[in-house]
Amino acid sequence: MKSNQPNVLFILTSAARIGPNERPTGYEFSEVAHPHLAFVANGYNVEFASLDGGRPPEDGYDSSDRASEIFRNSAAFEQLGQSQSLADTELENYDAIFFPGGLGPMVDMLHEPLVKRAIASTYESGRVVGAVCHGPVALMNVTMSDGSSFLGGKQVAAFTEAEEQGHSELDVPFMLDAALVDQGALHTHADPFQEHVVVHDRLVTGQNPASAAGVARAMMSVMAR
Repeated sequence: MKSNQPNVLFILTSAARIGPNERPTGYEFSEVAHPHLAFVANGYNVEFASLDGGRPPEDGYDSSDRASEIFRNSAAFEQLGQSQSLADTELENYDAIFFPGGLGPMVDMLHEPLVKRAIASTYESGRVVGAVCHGPVALMNVTMSDGSSFLGGKQVAAFTEAEEQGHSELDVPFMLDAALVDQGALHTHADPFQEHVVVHDRLVTGQNPASAAGVARAMMSVMAR
């Protein structure tokens, strides 16, 4: 049953490996920790789903990052470890859905029908969709009920080719910024690894880990309209 608090569903990857070298990956830890703390501090209820359910694979935990340390030691992290499978999730109970990045989404969210239906149904029912870094790959290949592309004409931010260089360009199957443009999105960006958040109607996207908390704040502003 839907609570009286605004409800946000974080939808996480279940992919633990990527690329020809089977690089270990998953969700980017800070891109869950920072938005989670921002939502909870403002009275939002956050729940977790993943494609397979259970504990999603993680990447990039940094104990020197205070928000990540707080989240690691919280009850919410234990809840994340028992994430519901997206197939069993009642999406109508949530006011917004959010896709954190990490390289994992590049593996299992490009074509997954459950992800595509979640985005289309959430957005068409007047609710908010958010994504950060590599998370916007989930927005690709989404077809709306009228047959149009979800991304067509929408302003978005995502991890850029410049940021991939020397980081993960040998692991990812394609450059996300160019692929979003190919599907009709209007991609904008800041300098590499600088915060950049874009709001287009009820879609909120961010460029990189530095943008994760800003995406949460912008999502809350949209929900409060």
